Amino acid sequence: MSTAQVNNSKITVYVVSCWIFAAFGGLMFGYDIGISGGVSGMDDFLIKFFPNVYERKLHAKENNYCKYDDQLLQLFTSSLYLSALVSSFFASKACQLLGRRPTIFMASAFFIAGAVISAASEHRWMLIVGRILFGVGVGFGNETVPLFLTEVAPIQLRGAVNILFQLFVTIGIFIANLVNYATSTMHPNGWRVSLGLAAVPALLLLIGCFVITDTPASLIERGKEDQGKAALKKIRGIEDVEVEYKEIVAACEQAKQVKHPFRNLIKAASVPPLVIAIFLQIFQQFTGINAIMFYAPVLFQTMGFKSDGALLSAVITGLVNVGATFVSIYAVDKLGRRKLLLQACCQMLISQLAIGGILSVNLKETGTLDRTLAAIVVVLVCTYVMSFAWSWGPLGWLIPSETFPMETRTAGFAFAVSTNMLFTSLIAQAFLTMLCKMQAYIFFFFSAWIVVMGLFVIFLLPETKGVPIDSMVEDVWKKHPVWKKLFKNE
Repeated sequence: MSTAQVNNSKITVYVVSCWIFAAFGGLMFGYDIGISGGVSGMDDFLIKFFPNVYERKLHAKENNYCKYDDQLLQLFTSSLYLSALVSSFFASKACQLLGRRPTIFMASAFFIAGAVISAASEHRWMLIVGRILFGVGVGFGNETVPLFLTEVAPIQLRGAVNILFQLFVTIGIFIANLVNYATSTMHPNGWRVSLGLAAVPALLLLIGCFVITDTPASLIERGKEDQGKAALKKIRGIEDVEVEYKEIVAACEQAKQVKHPFRNLIKAASVPPLVIAIFLQIFQQFTGINAIMFYAPVLFQTMGFKSDGALLSAVITGLVNVGATFVSIYAVDKLGRRKLLLQACCQMLISQLAIGGILSVNLKETGTLDRTLAAIVVVLVCTYVMSFAWSWGPLGWLIPSETFPMETRTAGFAFAVSTNMLFTSLIAQAFLTMLCKMQAYIFFFFSAWIVVMGLFVIFLLPETKGVPIDSMVEDVWKKHPVWKKLFKNE
């Protein structure tokens, strides 16, 4: 894509509307992340579906770290991500054959169905069916929305526009924490309200599908050149788009030569972005962020906060999460991807080690933290969440969406989404058991992963700020000291 050409684009009301409506896919995902942990801690919910956990909670003094350790309760959270893992590959095919906009429409429809069934659940199996439908919606949305945002963004704003997805994820988490705080006193059906309100962001996304255009790349890839050119003029706000249009057509012509995009992921041009996409998703989960976001109220109760205090603390961390994401929107196209990732590794490492140290010394299997130490832990959790929110959170989605060549873009991004969902489900399924077995040392476990992440960035992750998405091979991979070895025979 020509930098000079794109710099002439105008930021119109229409294109901003496209960005915002598409980003509601992130709000949908974030709301679910935030809502499940709060609902899991509500007594009315536990009494109805997980009475054994409720009984254990009544005798919480037996062991602070193990009162919520229940595989079925964890399945309530993790089933969504297993469903999203599988559905992301179907979403990849839908994205390629039908286009970005219809796939986003399907994501919202599945999510609304999940919200309705979850809120109406009378049996545990209904609850799991609802979670699975939520998961299909998340799989389709997370596959399509970051690609959509990357493909419609002008090059000089590509990072910031893509991070709108993560911003809306954080806003969704924050709203979910507020909803849980409000519904925790609505007996006996507060949990139904929390789960049912998940339909609202999905409905906004559904409405948005009637406003946004499909991306020029998707239209041209499917043989709709005239519509693609018209869409390009509309999102750029100018008539002279010939240079960019020809570049997209050339990339699509090259992509059409590829009959099996998943098979072509093992070719040299796709190997570096595939490796990086997969490991970014693994590392994103092994920062421990979703352990905190899923189970923030549960985690704070473990530290000795009462139920309302735990939910309020989760609201505070959610607010920090939203605010810090704005830092990333401002800085990603100025400072670049690598600096944000490396700075965050340092800040997250210090925060995790400090939390682990305080809890290992002061929070035993019985008893609670005193008020001062509990407040310090909340501050440390906030500094940790803050650094994640301007780095590994948004960049874990941005970098894979901008580095694959056109011919393997949807297939490669499907691997990124499915890897994220796989490891999110593993963390969701295992965290409460890990907390029970490892106790405070779980924070040292995540700290060790943060060190590995930093080394990965230093040696294997190149800077992609300002590089046209169709020039990554020539401008990035063939010049990188490690990745260039893949191209020595070309």
